[in-house]
Amino acid sequence: MRFKAIISFILISTLNFAQQKPSQSWIDQNYSMFIHFGLYSVYGGVYEDEPVKRGYSEQIQSFAGIFSDWYGNTTNTFNPTSWNPDEIVALAKNAGMKSIVFTSKHHDGFCMYHSKYTDFNIVDATPYSKDLMKDLADACKRGGIDFGVYYSLIDWHYPHGYPISSHNADPLTDEHYQYNLKQVEEIMTNYGDISEIWFDMGSLTPTQSKGLYDLVNRLQPNCMISGRLGNDYVDFAVMADNEYPDYKMGIPWQTAASMFDETWGYRSWQERGDVNSKVKEKILSLIKVVSRGGNYLLNIGPRGDGSIVEYEKEVLLEMGKWLQQNSEAIYGTKANPFHSSAKWGDITSTSNTIYAFITNTPESKKIKIEGFTGKISSVSLLSSGENIPFTQNKRALEINISDISSDVLVPVVKISFDNGYSIQPEAIVSNSALNAYNSMPLFAHSSLNYYAGYKSLIGYDWALNTRKKAVSPEITFTESEIGRKVELQIGDINHSVVLESTKKETVSLVKYSTKWADTYRKAGRGVFGFVEEEGVTFVDINAPDSRWRQVKDFQNGEVYNESIIERQSVIFLQEIESIQSQTAAVKIRGGNAMYILLNGKYITAHFSPDRIKDQEEIVLLPLKKGVNQLIVKYYNGFDTELTYSITPLEEWQQYSIKLPSFTIKRNDTHRISLRSEDAISNVSPLRLNNITLKF
Repeated sequence: MRFKAIISFILISTLNFAQQKPSQSWIDQNYSMFIHFGLYSVYGGVYEDEPVKRGYSEQIQSFAGIFSDWYGNTTNTFNPTSWNPDEIVALAKNAGMKSIVFTSKHHDGFCMYHSKYTDFNIVDATPYSKDLMKDLADACKRGGIDFGVYYSLIDWHYPHGYPISSHNADPLTDEHYQYNLKQVEEIMTNYGDISEIWFDMGSLTPTQSKGLYDLVNRLQPNCMISGRLGNDYVDFAVMADNEYPDYKMGIPWQTAASMFDETWGYRSWQERGDVNSKVKEKILSLIKVVSRGGNYLLNIGPRGDGSIVEYEKEVLLEMGKWLQQNSEAIYGTKANPFHSSAKWGDITSTSNTIYAFITNTPESKKIKIEGFTGKISSVSLLSSGENIPFTQNKRALEINISDISSDVLVPVVKISFDNGYSIQPEAIVSNSALNAYNSMPLFAHSSLNYYAGYKSLIGYDWALNTRKKAVSPEITFTESEIGRKVELQIGDINHSVVLESTKKETVSLVKYSTKWADTYRKAGRGVFGFVEEEGVTFVDINAPDSRWRQVKDFQNGEVYNESIIERQSVIFLQEIESIQSQTAAVKIRGGNAMYILLNGKYITAHFSPDRIKDQEEIVLLPLKKGVNQLIVKYYNGFDTELTYSITPLEEWQQYSIKLPSFTIKRNDTHRISLRSEDAISNVSPLRLNNITLKF
């Protein structure tokens, strides 16, 4: 059989086209206020004189088992006369926040604005009888900060919606979907410019997600749409609640954080602790998000009368004081230009300055920064301008921070350069063979729904050390990648390539060089993207707290079927003994979603938006000499049966495609990137982990 090469060879310089999204003003916000305020605030986390300690307090109707009519009657006493929108805006501004995101409607279905599609709203159902959200939107406009809304996709009050469940990821009936469309339209029409709409929960079909996405784009083209709309219809990715990524993100993203992890809505009996400790905790969280290029959305939960909890107000104001002194390092900056963070803290940057946040002071009282070139003009403490002693050589910068007072809350060191600086790649490849395992990976956060959220790999970057004047790149891949459309960028030249090949060869594993040994399994926990073994180089199966159980009758290559419920997962661990370092291949079969690790390192993760019952793929494994551990998490989002198998391959087909020769600039190091051209969205997983590039 002959394989016809289909190559679209495009030589173009990278151009920046004007786009409405991502909104630059949204990206530059960095730090914003989230407000969870609604009918639930009246309860304050208490029902029938007892604290409700299970679940978030804004979901007290569900966790306390309150009858819908009893809960609805709470509107008779909901009169938040202490609510002052101008004071809220002033607090946000004094805290250093650039926008406010307000809960227009939470899961209970009660609207904090005047909706004409239900009388279960603050104007028609309460003695307050005013459009509270409209007043806040107007106050934001007066105060010169952006206004955004939260909108729950599930609704426990709507008669044609699904009833309260244990998971909040219910589908939408056709009637409920149409109702949501109407409410989102009135919000997008009647409340001025909306900077973002923060959809939450539910398990929508791709058509439903697209319908809401298109509606918002049509009515407010600059309004950023959160990833929790589902099915990867997204303008910015949203991490799980109070989650902070420790990997490099390549798309606009946000972490939403509550003042206390236990709740978002007001909880009267919450143990609040020391203000200063909370201030430092939240400043560290802010730094972690901004240094990775994200936006930090910090929540407050007003009381039922509309007043702000004094503790939360004090925390925000103290954070504002720190930001006044260090705002230069937060606003108008870019993420850490290095590929990874330092042990002593985090970094933000501009074209001529590096800002070092000292979050973990070394015992030596010295910090080092390596991997850059550029002449430093000064090093100073940002909050005071006081110069700090430093030494610089060709390899590193060393800063002596011993004179910085311990009273300084999270010191920020400003490193200024004479004429800018350049960052050296973290990993430089010199053998001319580029693959997933010697790359600098770039990630996003994909989300079909809240429970199907996960770290998705969206690109590979390399630094290739070669003095060649011309190259003829060759791309090798497996049958799993046939037909994919990719973009290969070498320097400022782009190549659009369809992976169909004229060349095919059989690759064989060295006979008797591997042994597929014991297999273990356990039930998965949490959302799809949570795999506690990630980053663990060797899992101790026999640890005292281990939940792993050996599967004594597991046969590689055999297809298994077992019953499974929605949002349930199973994790398998298989040990592979190899007599040498080598590449092996395995065919992995699974259901809706798979998350694959080798020796604790991320290989690939994906969740089928097509809700397919069964999928199979070849995965190349870079085995080390000795014992290796392959971990596969199978997650079920939609079915009642899980089909799975793990099949080692003694041989597999390798395909290749060669690009025409072209000249390159005479540099020692060339930047190369691989991206997908056929991805559904900018957060969809790349799934090109088997590709190798040869030059």
